[in-house]
Amino acid sequence: MNKGSVPIAQLISLKGRTALVTGSAVGIGRAIAQRYAEAGCELDLVDIDKDGLLKLKGELSQTGTEVEVHEVDISKKEEIDALWKELKGSPPDILVNNAGIYPFKDFLEVDEALLKRTMDINFSSVFWMCQKMIESRINKGGVIINVGSIEAILPFKDALAHYGPSKAGVIALSRALARDYGKKGFRVNVLLPGGIVTPGTKRAAEGILRMEFGLVKSGVEFRARLPLGRFGDPDEVARMALVLASDLSSYVSGALIAVDGGFLSA
Repeated sequence: MNKGSVPIAQLISLKGRTALVTGSAVGIGRAIAQRYAEAGCELDLVDIDKDGLLKLKGELSQTGTEVEVHEVDISKKEEIDALWKELKGSPPDILVNNAGIYPFKDFLEVDEALLKRTMDINFSSVFWMCQKMIESRINKGGVIINVGSIEAILPFKDALAHYGPSKAGVIALSRALARDYGKKGFRVNVLLPGGIVTPGTKRAAEGILRMEFGLVKSGVEFRARLPLGRFGDPDEVARMALVLASDLSSYVSGALIAVDGGFLSA
């Protein structure tokens, strides 16, 4: 059977594979875990929110999906090292680095602690997770999906000067790894969500309402600029994460995939 005649159900299936998804207790990470489970994938779910992980595990286990949960603070390299030591012998086929934070803070008010925390979670954790993934599967290959942000391409919201660079680093890292390890069988791509309504973005919006008028204004302008005229749902990002994890995208690597309702094109 040539590649062009593989049935679509086989191309989209993740049966026989295992995916590790960070930040999987809520929002986009949770939606990705749900779609991967639907596609037959076994799961290693990582988050600092243990209760959220256990709740999701209970829901997914009812579908027959094998699910393991790992309470990990990915801002700490030692906890990342411990996680991969635990996974030794059965490394995932698919790694999704989804966890991230986006605390609003005026550039002139950003202190060392906030910058370090933002970079540790949004960039450094991705670096170390990718290193462990490639090291553990250097003779097998695998799929890495890193979640960036449209802010890394087109800064639009106020008070996120510390956030954009952390996500720009994710893009640069991903493209370097796609180049360096493609011949080893690794596909590395970046998802760029924008305007997605999650519990985290809802909390951020509530914070904006308590801050200066300029931030509220930028939020209104953001929505007005969306070509599709609406905000997105986490599942709409998860569907693209499923495509990138599956053989539907077998010749896609080093790509930046925007899931933003057309914002970057507007």
